[in-house]
Amino acid sequence: MNELIKMTAQQAVSALKNKQVKPEEMINAALNRIRETDHLINALPTIAEDRAMQHAALLAKQPETNQKRGYLYGLPIAVKDLKDVGGVRTTKGSRAFEHNIPERSDFMVENLEEKGAIVLAKSNTPEFGAGATTFNDVFGRTHNPWNINMTCGGSSGGTAAALASGQVWLGTGSDLGGSLRIPASFCSVVGIRPSPGRIAAGPKDNPFGTLSVDGPMARNVEDLALALDTMAGYNSSDPLSLPAPETPYSESVRNPIVPKRVAYSPDLGISVVHSEVRRVAETSMVHFEEIGSEVTEASIDLSGANDVFHVLRAHQYLGSLGELVRESGDLIKPEVIWNVEQGREQTVERVAAAERARADIFYKTASFFEEYDLLVTPTVIVPPFSVELRYITDVEGVHFEDYISWLVMCSSLSLTACPVISIPCGFTEDGLPVGVQLMAPRGREDLLISAAALFEQSTGLGNTVPIDPR
Repeated sequence: MNELIKMTAQQAVSALKNKQVKPEEMINAALNRIRETDHLINALPTIAEDRAMQHAALLAKQPETNQKRGYLYGLPIAVKDLKDVGGVRTTKGSRAFEHNIPERSDFMVENLEEKGAIVLAKSNTPEFGAGATTFNDVFGRTHNPWNINMTCGGSSGGTAAALASGQVWLGTGSDLGGSLRIPASFCSVVGIRPSPGRIAAGPKDNPFGTLSVDGPMARNVEDLALALDTMAGYNSSDPLSLPAPETPYSESVRNPIVPKRVAYSPDLGISVVHSEVRRVAETSMVHFEEIGSEVTEASIDLSGANDVFHVLRAHQYLGSLGELVRESGDLIKPEVIWNVEQGREQTVERVAAAERARADIFYKTASFFEEYDLLVTPTVIVPPFSVELRYITDVEGVHFEDYISWLVMCSSLSLTACPVISIPCGFTEDGLPVGVQLMAPRGREDLLISAAALFEQSTGLGNTVPIDPR
C-alpha cells in the first residue's frame, strides 16, 4: 500500500500545505489505489481524473494567502453520487439519470472546491439514496472491504468503502434515516449527521426540510473534524444554513472535554437488537468510564418514532420524486415507488399529526439533555450481512414489513434535529465491524466531536483502516 494512502487526512493536508507533496501526486496515489481495489468493492464507479488534474493546476497558480479554516490544499475527495458536480456524470443511482451531466455543482461541492478540495470521484449510492444497502441498476453493488461478501451499508456506502480501503482520505455523504451512520458502522469508519443547517446544500426541492442533511465521512475523528470545518458555514442560498462556529471543530479534538453524564441505551426502548451487536456495544461502554464519564442506562421516550418517520419520509418522497415516478416509474426501483405511493395515500391529517408528534420528540430530547451530556446507542441493529440482500427482513424473531423499519435506531434520532456521529466500537466474533452512535444537543457538534475523540482514543480503533479488501 502506497505510503501516501496510509496518511491520515490531517497528515496529507499538512504535507500538501508544506509542499512536501503536490496535489497531482495525491491524485495519482488515489488513482492507483482505486485501480488496485475497486474491482473488488465497486465504491467509486465514476472517476473525474481530467477535471481533478485541471483543478490541481489551477490551485498551483493561486497566490499564497492566509487560507480559510479547514482549507484542504488540493486533497482529493469523493462526493456521493446524489450530489451534482459540474461537468461530471451524476446518476443518483437511477436509470432515470443514467446519462445526466449537470452544468453546475451543488453548493456543498462548490464550497469544498473553494476551500481546496479536489473532487476525484463520485461514490456509489442506492437509487436516490433510498435504503441502507448500496446497489443500483446503473453501477451494481458496492461490497464491504472487511468482507467482500458483505454489504457496506448505505446509502453513503460507496464513500465508506472507499475510505476503509484507502481510495481517498475524505468523502461526503448524506443522511435521512441513517445513511451516513450505517455505512460508517459497517465499514469501521466515522460519519456524522450534523444539525440541520450546519452544512449548506442545494439547490434542492425542499430547502426548508430538516430530515435529510449532508455530512462528512472520514477514517478517524480528527479527520472528520477537519472535514466538518471545511464544509460548515453560511450560504445565503440555503435558508437553513448556519454560520461556522467561532472555534474550529478540530480544536475539539485537540482539547477535548470529558462528557460527565453519558446515557447508554442498548435499544432506545423501541427496537430488537442482534445479540452480537448488543454485546459489542455494551462492552465498549467501559471506554467512557475509562475517560471519566459516569454511564447510566437511560433513553429519550421515542415511542411512536418509527411511525412518525415513515409518514414524514413518505411526504418528503412525494414532494421530491412524485412527478418523476409519475413520468418515469418504469425506470425506478419498487422501494422508491412504494415510498412515493405511501405519500400519495396518506391524509393531510396524518402528516399534521406526525409533525405534532415530532415536535413532542424534539422537546423531550431538549429536556433529556438538561440531565445528560450525551446519548449513546448501537448504530445498527445487526452486523454487516450478505451483499446479495436488498434489506433485512428478520432479526431475533422480529419481522419487518418494509425496507426501512430495520433502520429505526438511526431514523428515530433523525427526528430530533440533533447531531449524531457513528464511531467504531469493536468487532463481532467473525471480525465484522460494529459501531455506536453518539448524540449531543442540537448545534453542539463541538461536544459531540470532543466525546468521540476521547472514546476513539480509549478504544484504539482510530487506526484500523485503510485495509486491503478481504
